[in-house]
Parts: sequence; structure tokens; C-alpha cells
Amino acid sequence: MKSAVIVFPASNCDRDAATALDALTGVKPHMVWHQDSSLPDVDLVVIPGGFSYGDYLRSGAMASQSAIMGAIRKHADKGAPVLGICNGFQVLTESHLLPGALMRNAGLKFVCKPVTLTVEETQSAFTRNYEKGQRLTVPVAHGEGNYFADDETLDRLEGEGRVAFRYEGNPNGSARNIAGILSEKRNVLGLMPHPERAVDPATGGTDGRALFQSLIEAFA
Repeated sequence: MKSAVIVFPASNCDRDAATALDALTGVKPHMVWHQDSSLPDVDLVVIPGGFSYGDYLRSGAMASQSAIMGAIRKHADKGAPVLGICNGFQVLTESHLLPGALMRNAGLKFVCKPVTLTVEETQSAFTRNYEKGQRLTVPVAHGEGNYFADDETLDRLEGEGRVAFRYEGNPNGSARNIAGILSEKRNVLGLMPHPERAVDPATGGTDGRALFQSLIEAFA
């Protein structure tokens, strides 16, 4: 599986994502600068965590206007997978590739700890190697992870099976404990927890590994 990791000013999880992809696929990902206007020939695009543009205006708002986003939209429109992690999830909502918004955590404090998730949906290229209801331990590290959408949008996400992951013990106030959602075509996933930090036992766990293995199998 060929992949690209987008690098914005103040991205700080781009190397984590690249290391995980390299280790699991055996193919080094392309590191794509946000002001590039095109993507290399890849299967997967990853928008990593961090603090793009210092989180000015709103987290992900300025990054959503970067030149590379046009190419990412075209990639998603073709049905190809886009994964947004933490700040990447914020960028996807600000770009309207996913509905809703990420707001300040309900406690107004930065949260950095392992959290328990439940897998809500397995019918996607990202989650096919999980079991519905499976419990995962994956770290979070964010100050603006409080997922919000109006009731109509939330009902639609639930009804269409587009809630991919849910928190057990909500760390940030997210509506309906939502930790990650899928696009209508199910090829764009945004989630606040960091699966790329949960692929190696040396860093505390491997519950994020199946997400990347799901993608690898989808392109085998």
C-alpha cells in the first residue's frame, strides 16, 4: 500500500504516522508539504495530528485552506481513503469532508492519556479487521476534541452506521461519546485518538495496528 502523510506548519505527529506506516507496510510513505498542489500516486492519504498553523482561528481552519486540500478532495471524491487523526480530524471537518466540528474540551483542559474505545462499525476499509463492540485502548492528546453536530446530523451518522468509534468514559464532552466518524462513501475517517501511537508493544499497546492492517488488506 502506497501512502502519503501531509505535513503542515506545526504538525507534530507526521513522523509517528510515517513510522507506523513504514513498519506495517514496508513502504516508506511520501511526506507531502501542505503547499504542494498535487499528490503522488498513492492509495492512502493521512492528515496527522499536531497544531497546524498554531491552531489559530479554530483548530484546522487555516490548514483547510492549504493548496494540498484540493488534491485531497479529489482523492476522496474518487473513493480513495483519507485518514485524519486528531488535528487531521479537525482539518477534515473544517474542509467539510466530514460533518460537524471539534470544539474545546468540556473541561477546558488538554487531555493526554490512554482511553478506552468501542468499535461501532466494521464495514469500512479502516475497520474491517476489528469486531463490532471490540474494546480498544488508544491514547488521546488534544485540547479541542469535543465533537459537536446538530441532532439531525448525529441521527444521520448513527442511522447510516457512520460512527466508527465511541469513547467509554468520555474524556472531552463529545456528543454521544463519538470518537471517530466516516464519510458518506465510508472512505474518509476522522478520529481524535491516535492509532499510530498504538502499533508497537514498546510504546504501550497494539490496538491501533488493526486499523492500518485493514487498509493494507484492502489494497492487497
